[in-house]
Order: sequence, then structure tokens, then C-alpha cells
Amino acid sequence: MANRGPSYGLTREVQSKIDKKYDQELEERLVEWIVAQCGPGVGRPQPNKTGFQTWLKDGCVLCELINSLYGANKPIKTIKSSGMAFKQMEQISMFLKAAENYGITKTDMFQTVLFLVFLWALLMTLMALGSLAVTKGDGNYKGDPNWFHKKAQENKREFTDEQMKEGQNVIGLQMGTNRGASQAGMTGYGRPRQIINNP
Repeated sequence: MANRGPSYGLTREVQSKIDKKYDQELEERLVEWIVAQCGPGVGRPQPNKTGFQTWLKDGCVLCELINSLYGANKPIKTIKSSGMAFKQMEQISMFLKAAENYGITKTDMFQTVLFLVFLWALLMTLMALGSLAVTKGDGNYKGDPNWFHKKAQENKREFTDEQMKEGQNVIGLQMGTNRGASQAGMTGYGRPRQIINNP
């Protein structure tokens, strides 16, 4: 990405749309969470999109983050910083696999090869990860719980057989009602309705 010159025409238009999806405030909140979750050892990025991208590019910070959410049973055993692209992608892939095992759905995850181009997709993955960590409430989440919304949880209900049978006798109002219904004024099908004028 650093070796590319300025973009023109359609390429510039597409890049402009991608850049508009990026949320600077969300980035700042995620940086605060990652530092609170992993500790000051992960450092801090430069306060801009490029600094954030460089900070997460090699996958080390992402691996530290997912390990901290697992507690003592860390899924990624070795985390090594490397300048080689395939090593960086390998670490990011390990992060994604651990995040999926943690409970993040595939639709909430970014693709490894597009991570540097579509940085907003990384923000959405980290948001989903934070929301899931807050929702789990297993004690591994660190930071302000108000940074993320809680995910909806299953609210399973148990009904007795008697309650189930009782419910079959009720016609819900969503299905309509037969109260007040009559056939007064109805005519046979195909015949016009007679309007009688009484003087």
C-alpha cells in the first residue's frame, strides 16, 4: 500500500467510499479497550488510520487480545512479530480462528487478505468481539462495559402440557376476531348490492 501513487477516476471514487465507512471515534474506543484488555505492553498506535493499521498489521496485538479473552486457556501459544507478509497473515488467521471458536460468527469477521484495504471491516470484527466479551460476563473482559452493547441472549421458556392445551383454545387477535361479524346486508356472489332509497 505504501508504494502506490495517488489514485484517479473510479479508483479514487471507490477509495473515497471506503474511507467514509471508517469511524475515527470507534477506532479511539477500540484502542482504549485493547490497551485496557491487554495491558500497556501492547503500546499505542499513532492517532490516525495509518497508525492504527500499522499497529495491528503484524497480528501480534490481535493475538494478545484474543488470548486475554480466553483467560488461562490461551488458544495462541506463540506470538512473534515479523516483517514478512505471510507470517503476518498467518498470525491474523490464527486470531480469526480463535475468534470464531470464541463465538464470533463468520459474517462478523474480516478476511485476512483484505484486512489492510477494508480497515472498517476490522473495526466491525473488534466491535463484535467486544460485544460478545461483555455479554459472556466470564470475568475475562477488562475495561468499561459501556463501550460495547450486550448481545441478545436466549430467553428459553418452559410450558407445562396443561398450559399448551389451554393456549390452543385461544384465537389471538393477530389472526383477527369473529366478534360482531354477521352476514346482514350480504347478497349472493356476482349480484350487485341493492341500494333502496326510502322517501
